[in-house]
Amino acid sequence: MMKSKVIIIAILTILNFIPLNADAQDGFKWEMSPYGEINNILPMRDRANIYNEILEWRLDNILPEVMRREGIDMWLVICFEYDEDPVYMSLVPEPVMCARRLSILLFHDSPEGFKKLTANWHGSGSAGYMYTNIFTDRSKGANEQFNVVADYIREHDPERIGINYAPHYGHHDAFNHGNGLSAFHKEKLERALDQKYIDRLVPAENVCIGWYETRSPREVSLYRHLCGIAHDLISEFFSNEVITPDLTTADDVRWWIRDRINEIGLTTWFQPSIDIIRSPSDREKYGRDDNVIRRGDILHCDVGIVYLGLCTDMQHNAYVLRQGETEPPEGIKKLLRNGNRLQEIHLEEMKKGLTGNQILKAIIDRGKREGLNPVIYSHPIGPYGHGSGTMIGMPEKQEFVPGSGEHPLYFNTAYAMEFSVAADIPEWGNERVRMGLEETIIFTEKGADFLDGYPRKFYLIK
Repeated sequence: MMKSKVIIIAILTILNFIPLNADAQDGFKWEMSPYGEINNILPMRDRANIYNEILEWRLDNILPEVMRREGIDMWLVICFEYDEDPVYMSLVPEPVMCARRLSILLFHDSPEGFKKLTANWHGSGSAGYMYTNIFTDRSKGANEQFNVVADYIREHDPERIGINYAPHYGHHDAFNHGNGLSAFHKEKLERALDQKYIDRLVPAENVCIGWYETRSPREVSLYRHLCGIAHDLISEFFSNEVITPDLTTADDVRWWIRDRINEIGLTTWFQPSIDIIRSPSDREKYGRDDNVIRRGDILHCDVGIVYLGLCTDMQHNAYVLRQGETEPPEGIKKLLRNGNRLQEIHLEEMKKGLTGNQILKAIIDRGKREGLNPVIYSHPIGPYGHGSGTMIGMPEKQEFVPGSGEHPLYFNTAYAMEFSVAADIPEWGNERVRMGLEETIIFTEKGADFLDGYPRKFYLIK
């Protein structure tokens, strides 16, 4: 019983709000939390309670602010069971696992206060306790759900009604989370509305983006905990506990990661990867298709977990020591130092109101001047790993990203700071080596910073 109390106290301590950079002295928060976050994962029932508390606060505080910023009086989210609008599941509480039949959420910034309503077929029971039901007579069929919504609109006469339909998408770099209303449901809605209200329908794309990208204070605090768990996971598989040189394959490690994430009760939003960066002489010795981890290899991982409705995305690097070595060759260590330097530059150039393209140019210019050979492809992160918000570069677009690259940077938003640097490695015959780094970061009024640090040394496999 005493052990259970200690665990509960530890978990509650983690969930209390800790101001960003509270333990930082000067500069950025490089230090990662000590191993142990992975042991503090909540059971499902407690997760649901925390998730719902966060959701309710977000609905009452973040959503009204975003709708007012975008000039939207009313927002409609309409979808079918198993054909959900991408934003729907982020608006309903645990343990709701899908929409039920025809589901309609209605958010109204009315003179009497902000209202969270549902016209779901199964009422508020299927949408969650925080919603008020306005559809009560199922005997008239599913079309009555649209009629009820239309009657509410007539009664309250909103000026701008947001729907998740953005017909102006002209390129694949635009956001994909604000266009979830089907043509079928749009037609049904318009049939129920008077023409003057059809004329007031406007794309709610920016409401979706603002909802997705904005983090609450509690989420900022919890994100540090998530990153700590992910760092613990990386430190486990970048070790001799998992990797035996000349025996373990990269595929062995990938699937070990998947099994381990499943074992601790979490999920991943993409298949983890382990890439081998190998010297020219060893490529010749072992062959280009060799998948076994060898001494002298650089190992590059890409892994992201999902927990409490948020995603992480990280790329860290390890070195497999040759016999007699105690640390990587100097040229390889310099490559990581270059990456750490570009991380500093990236964080420094993130300033409120700048677009992703403006930030991209500033990072690229500084990185090139310092000889870092940067390629930048940072993306927003939150409920989705590749989230909506300010995109800072893409691998094939290092000058300008249309659409998402023109989105301005707002406070209280999270990003996967992702890029690569390249350098000539003297110990490898001056071969040019490119290495990726990625870490989950936060941008607040204090600026951009790591949520839980980043390594400035390689993980070492003996």
